[in-house]
Amino acid sequence: MAKMIHSMIRVMEEVRSVDFYQKAFGLGVAERLDFDTFTLLYLSNAESEFELELTVNKGREEAYDLGTGYGHLAVSVADLDAEHRRVTDLGLAPGKIVEFNRDGALLARFFFMTDPDGYKIEVLQRHGRYK
Repeated sequence: MAKMIHSMIRVMEEVRSVDFYQKAFGLGVAERLDFDTFTLLYLSNAESEFELELTVNKGREEAYDLGTGYGHLAVSVADLDAEHRRVTDLGLAPGKIVEFNRDGALLARFFFMTDPDGYKIEVLQRHGRYK
């Protein structure tokens, strides 16, 4: 069986992006691979083996066009309200908490954040299928 191991996004500024993902989600640089024209940064934390790969293409000056195909990354947290307060206090400007119900039952509680390059990240309360 295949095992999901990472997802990659292209970012403009290494320091700015690493700082955001560390503050927002506790992700640290597990490995940094520097090449002549680009740098790969693998970010992770103790919660999961899954990694976020940041690709920094050297010399790029214009922002990436995220297009219409990208949706979002998703993370789950044990206490959504506390996480929302924490990232708000850090000045990371999360969206409002939303409760999504189906057939009268709670399906999900979540909010969205946007990283420095415009990528959306959904932060979900651990509940049901969102573990």
